[in-house]
Parts: sequence; C-alpha cells; structure tokens
Amino acid sequence: MTNTSFLDKIAQVIIENHSDNLSNTIVVLPNKRAKVFLIEALKNQVENNIFSPEISSIEDFVQEISGIRSVDPIELLFEFYEVYLSITAKENQQTFELFANWAKTLLQDFNEIDRYLLDPSHVLSYLKDIEDIKKWGIEVENKTQLLENYIDFWKLLPHYYQSLYDHLLKKGIGYQGLIYREAVKNLNHFSNSVNEKNFIFAGFNALNAAEEKIIQYLIASDQAKIYWDADQTFLNDTYHDAGLFLRRFKESWKHYKSNPFEWIVDDFSQTKNIQVIGTPKTIGQAKITGSIIENIINSNPNTALDNVAIVLGEENLLVPLLYSLPSSVGALNITMGYSSKNNPAQILIAKLFKMHTNALSRSGNSYVLYYKDVLDILTHPLVEPYAKTGDVVRIINQNNYTFITHHKLTELNAIPSDLFTLLFQKWENGSIMVLQSISDLLQTIKGNLSNDNEEEKITKAFVFAIFKVINKLINYYSKHEHIDKIDTLHAIYKQVIDLAEVSFEGEPLNGLQIMGVLESRVLDFETVIVTSMNEGKFPAGKSQNSFIPYDVKRELGLPTFKEKDAIYTYHFYHLLQRAKNIYLLYNTESEGLDAGEKSRFITQLEVEKQPNHVLTHEIYNAVLPETAYQPMVIPKSESVMLRLKDIAENGFSPSALTSYIRNPIDFYFQKILRIREVEEVEENIALNTLGTIIHETLKVLYDPFVGKFVSENDLANCFEGIDAEVLKQFKLVYKEGEIKKGRNLLAFEVAKRNVFNFLKVELESVKNGDAFKIIALEKRFERILEHASLPFPVKIGGSVDRIEERNGIIRIIDYKTGKVEKGNVTLKSWKGLTEDIKNDKIIQILAYAYMYEEIANGKAVEAGIISFKNLKSGFLPFNFKEGKEGNSMINAEVLEEYLEQIVLLLKEILDEEKPFEEKI
Repeated sequence: MTNTSFLDKIAQVIIENHSDNLSNTIVVLPNKRAKVFLIEALKNQVENNIFSPEISSIEDFVQEISGIRSVDPIELLFEFYEVYLSITAKENQQTFELFANWAKTLLQDFNEIDRYLLDPSHVLSYLKDIEDIKKWGIEVENKTQLLENYIDFWKLLPHYYQSLYDHLLKKGIGYQGLIYREAVKNLNHFSNSVNEKNFIFAGFNALNAAEEKIIQYLIASDQAKIYWDADQTFLNDTYHDAGLFLRRFKESWKHYKSNPFEWIVDDFSQTKNIQVIGTPKTIGQAKITGSIIENIINSNPNTALDNVAIVLGEENLLVPLLYSLPSSVGALNITMGYSSKNNPAQILIAKLFKMHTNALSRSGNSYVLYYKDVLDILTHPLVEPYAKTGDVVRIINQNNYTFITHHKLTELNAIPSDLFTLLFQKWENGSIMVLQSISDLLQTIKGNLSNDNEEEKITKAFVFAIFKVINKLINYYSKHEHIDKIDTLHAIYKQVIDLAEVSFEGEPLNGLQIMGVLESRVLDFETVIVTSMNEGKFPAGKSQNSFIPYDVKRELGLPTFKEKDAIYTYHFYHLLQRAKNIYLLYNTESEGLDAGEKSRFITQLEVEKQPNHVLTHEIYNAVLPETAYQPMVIPKSESVMLRLKDIAENGFSPSALTSYIRNPIDFYFQKILRIREVEEVEENIALNTLGTIIHETLKVLYDPFVGKFVSENDLANCFEGIDAEVLKQFKLVYKEGEIKKGRNLLAFEVAKRNVFNFLKVELESVKNGDAFKIIALEKRFERILEHASLPFPVKIGGSVDRIEERNGIIRIIDYKTGKVEKGNVTLKSWKGLTEDIKNDKIIQILAYAYMYEEIANGKAVEAGIISFKNLKSGFLPFNFKEGKEGNSMINAEVLEEYLEQIVLLLKEILDEEKPFEEKI
C-alpha cells in the first residue's frame, strides 16, 4: 500500500473544491520550503494548464496582514541599541558589547510576549516584583547602590519594550512578535478587505496565541479552512507529546464543537522498517549515512534518491556528511540554516581581526604583526591558493621572523596580489574603512571560487553570509560613528556573527534532500535518515534562554521546554509517519563534546513498538586492523645502491651511522632521499640552535690560539669578548628572531653563562699547571676504510669540535650542550656496540679518533666529551672497562675492535639484500 502524501491530499482538495476560483485561493503553510512541493503535487494532478493558487508561509501571510516589514536579528539588535542610547542617561550607558549580552535574551522575551498577545507591562513589571522579593525585598533599608542599579534594570524593562515597539512601528518594521500583535489588531480590517478570498491553512502543529486568533477568526467568518495532519496513534494517546497541541486545539476550539477535526489518518501504524544504528562520534554517523546512501543507489539506480531525505539533528554534521557521500549522488539539495561560527570565511575574518587588533595594540610608532597571525592567514584555504605568497612564508620561516613590521612584510612581497593588499592593509583609519576593506576582500575571495565545483559553491554561500553581515555593519557604522574603535568593532562583530546563518539554496525537487528538523515540516519521504539521535541534540536540551522563569511562563501560557519538546516530538514522528525505511543514527560515546545518551525517542519507539514495525538495533564500530601500524620496509633498489656508493665516496659521518642505528628509515629519508626537515619559525630557541651558538662562539674565541700554547692571559682576554661574540652568533644563527624578551632572553643569558663557565674551568686548569696547545678547531677529517667484508671502500668523514695536546697527550674533544655523564662514554664489551643507540656518543668519538690516528703519529690519544651541563666533571674520555681496570688511551687494539663493529654496521647498510626496516 502506498501512502498518499499530505501535500498530495491538499492538492486534491484545492482541485476538487476550488478549481473554479483558484486566483482567489490562498494556501498558507508552516514554511516556505513546502510551497515548491505543493506546486509539484498540483502539477501531478492536473492535465491542463492552470493558474497556481497563491501559496504563502505563515510568517509572510501574517506580515501581509500587519503591513509591517520583518527585520532580521542583526538589524533589530542595532535598532534596540539606538533606542537604548536615546532613553538611557549618558553616565549609565553600556558599551554595545555589554548591552548585546542581555539584549539578545530580552528581545526573545519581547517576541514571546507579543506572539502570545500578553500584556507587556503586566509581564515585565511582574519580573521586577519577583526580583525585588527574591533578592532584596526583606532588607529594604540595606540596599546598596549596586542593588539599586540591579532593581532599576528590571524597572526599566517596560520602558525599553514600549520605546522599542513605538520606534519600530514608526519605521514600519518589526520583529516577528510585533508583526503578529499588529496583525491581530488589523484582523478585522484585513478580513473585510479580502472577503472574496478563500484561505486554506495546512500542515500546522503548534500555534502561538496570535496565530490561533488569526486562523480562528478567518474560520469563523467563513473565509478559511484548516487541515491538520494528525495521526490517530498520537492523537488518541493522552500522554503522547506528538499529539499535545492537536489534542488541545480539538478540545478548545469553538469550531470543533460542531465541525469534524480534519484530517485524522492512520499512517504511523503501517509497515515500517526501522534501523537504529549506534556508532562512536559525529564523524561515524556521517560515514554510515554515506554508506546507507550508497546502498540505496546500488539497489535502485534509476529512482534511487527521489524520495530520500537526510535530516540532520545538529548542523555541525553537514560538512563531514558532504565529504562522506558517494560521488554517485549527483544533485544535492541542502535546505537548512548553518551557524556562521563554523563558516570558513568567518574563521578567516576572525583571524584577520586577531592579527590587526594585536598589531594596533603593540603598534607604538610602527605596525608590528606577529608571525603566527600572519602565517595563519597566508595558509588559510581561502587565501593560500590565490595569494601567491609561498616565498613570503618561506622567508618568514627561514629567517625566524617572530614579529614583522608592516613595512618589512610589504617589502617581502614586492608585487602583491589584490588579495594580499586587502588582507594586510593597515587598520588605522577607522571602522568604516576596515569594514569596507573586509567587504572588498570577501568579494575578491568570491571571485576566486568557481560555480562548477559543488564544494566551492557551498564555500560561496559561506562567503556571502559573512558579506551580508559586514554590509549591515557598514550601514550601521555610517549612522553611528561615535563607537569608532576597532576593539568595539571586534566585539560587535563577535556578537552579530552569532545571529547570522548561512542559507543554502538548491534544486528543491531534484536529488538527495539534506535538511534540518524544522525544514522537514509538512513533507513526506519514503526513506528517512535521521542523525544525532542523542538527548540534548534530538530533542534539544532544556535551554533557558529567557529572563522569564518557568513558573511564570506556565502561569501566563507561554511555551516552556515542555512545549518545545512536544514540537520536536511532532516533527520527529511526522518524519516517520509515512516513511517505509527509517534509519536512526546516534553517538554511542557518553563522554566528550558531542556525546550524550541515546534519545528518548528511540526508547519510546522500542517501548511502544507498533505490531507492523520491524525494529532492529545495531552498533557499528570502525574496523580496527590487527596491527595498528605496519612498519615501513624499503628494499635497496639499484638507485639506492648508487646513492649509498656516492655517500661512501663522499664520506659517512658519525652522525649518519648513529641515525641508522636509531632508525634505518630516518637514515633512508635524510641520507638517501635527502629530505630536509620542514622550515618553521623557531619562536623559542631550540636546544640544537643554542648548541650551535655556543660551539661557534668558542671557535671564534679560541681561533687566535690554534698552533700555540694557551696562557692565563689569553684566557683572561677571552672573558671580555663573550657578550659581543654570543650576540653576534645569535644574529648569525637565529637571524631575525627576537632575543630581547621572554624565554629567548633567558636562552641568550644561558649561552653566555655556559661560555663563561667553560672558560673559567679552562683558566683553573692552566693555573693548576696544565699546559695545552690547540691543534685544530671545527676541522673536517677523513679516512678511507677498506675491508674484505665491504663491497667497496668507505670514507669516514666529519668535523671535530676541538683537538688539543694537553700535557703531552692528544685529546679529541666533542662539545655537548646536553648532559653527558661518565657512563655514557664507558664501554664494557665490544660485542653489540652498533646495536644499541645508547652507544651513540662512543661510536662518534671513536670515529674521530680513527680519522686522526695517522696524523697522531703514534702519540698517546684520548677522545671524549665536554658536557656543558656537567662541567664539574671536566673532560669525559672514552673508557674501555674490562673488569675493574679502565683504560682511556686509544691504541691500535681499541681501534681494531671498534672497526670490527663499524664494519659489521656498514656491511648491513651496504648489503643489497637487506632492506631498510623501520624501528617502532
């Protein structure tokens, strides 16, 4: 059995009862979206051409009765602020930011008071009395100024209301409630002026007092008929929220004392296949929706998506869903509001505000930008592909620009694109100029996006939503230049962006329908997929965004969360009413931002299961592979072997050998593929940068002593040059980085202190009778290693920090800025030397000893480390400790043992059959 959709039935009524008078027939529906579907239903039922009746949404219809233009929330907030300033003493006036915090809530309350036709002065003075009693009524004589001001605020509410109402009325504009109240006042006049018209109200559920009054008046004067879509399952169950309003109207409307209640249907109890699917997180629901759609397309390629709707319980799911849909979907129709907070264009403007407000706050004489703010903007997806600023990003990263003057930035990009100019022009000429440049920027971004790409079309909708907000702000600022501070503009922007929504417009009758809960009203689909079926999402939680307490709302007949839940319940059950295949998706996680328990609606379907419903419940988890990560294995191809040979000819450095021991894949990336690390701004000085600075400073200070014995006087003179040399090295190594403040200033002082302490130790040793001569500083040494096990000779090469002759013994010294202790350079057994990364320092210093062996000419040699974090231990020589006896002298026997281990390592590296295997 095929259920006839509600709109098909309405179309039938129109054709059967009004075909002779269609031009005077007006159909009023709950929303604009249903209009297109009703026209389609009419088309399907007529063979000849006819004029369509006028079809209107309830809001447009009421607006027509009142003759007042509807004002959007942003404009309304500004109009209210204008009224507020005009009736508030100058010394008590709040900034727009403070005002907006309470005004948005108050406007909602004004709206409800008007929609339900309550006496505003009664309701608002009631609130004042409640506050008076609740907080301070008892101790009247002890009221402080703060408490007086608080009570004054509540006293002023009726004045705020009346002033705003009169102000808007004078301009011929209004918010929804005002329009409804004025429509009711104008009802008699309107009814007389349209006495030849017939009105059909269709598909309503919850009506506010004004709507009830208007509809009942027109029905009573025989100008209108109303058709409900009431399913008997809910209507006859006195506890079921889906029938709450319809039961009320059926019982309380005078019309139904003598007329039937139309229509009561029995669709919900028909055969349905309901699948409840739980999956972790929001993204999981998007993925499952994508696979459900894919299955539908595969099973019925011709008419697959004509009667399918995806209803999103929360708007944030839209973007993940779009990425999860199969490419075979084709046409999409998105009809839902999407908050501007998560809009990519909004995120760019927020970053722009952050960068420029920071620059203004630190500007002084020059406009200084923080590098992270600049890079955030240059790498934004709406900017990066079009601004042609790759070179600017690279130069900022290479030179460690932490703070960049505006002048420097424009220098870096000598031929800027229009986009670059609009992003970085100074915000120094007032708010109108700033807004104008943002408006131009958004138009430029829009021009960069194409209409052919579905993704870019959606991005255009995002950009346009922000563009409209910015233009409203320009309008407002041109009238109110007295609030011309960028900080205030930023605050206003943050407030109004909360009120802005992105509206998507698609081809309503074509392809897959993606909609919000409210957009699904009156429509019927055969297959329905509902996401975010969690408490707090579907239905939404008990948000109390009002100054009017719950008990007062109950008493006055204003809707509370109970009624809001009932509205949601009706929408949910109406979605299911004529559907045959239903998929209800929820998040199984109970923790995290998007978590919550399973919706009560699912539980209700399970508990009150209809005999003809097939209900299944499944939990889908992501398929986890048995091994979370497969280590990389890279075989040695011919080109890899050629590169290894090339390295062997040019020289394996000790650090290359230790990088292979640490992880062969790192060696492969760094040495074979020659992949360098990504260049990034080093905001805080890294340890390796600090090490380079200390090394380079010591080299410069000791350079004059190469080839001669160092005296006390020489060392004493070095102390004087520390500050200047460390500063010079910072400039060379850290380039444009900031070293005058914060952690970098501390690092700068640490570098100076390390050099100072080192020289102090050296001076002490000379005073104690040590005689040392500098042989080489930061000098490169090389030596060819030939061995029968190796496929070809291998050169070992590297730079040694310092070689000296001290008291007749040659010392090969490697400086380390980190902490090294005696145990790090002591070896107990040669076996397995190259298998443990803990031996990296030994491998390194013995490699230097091997390279220098021939030059040493048989002299006694030690090789070791000086650790700046362990200066009290002085020189830490390599020590081979067999049993209790230790030997720090590096003789032929030691080098022979060492080479044997290094050959084993090199043999593995150069073995064509042994691939590079990642260590995990």
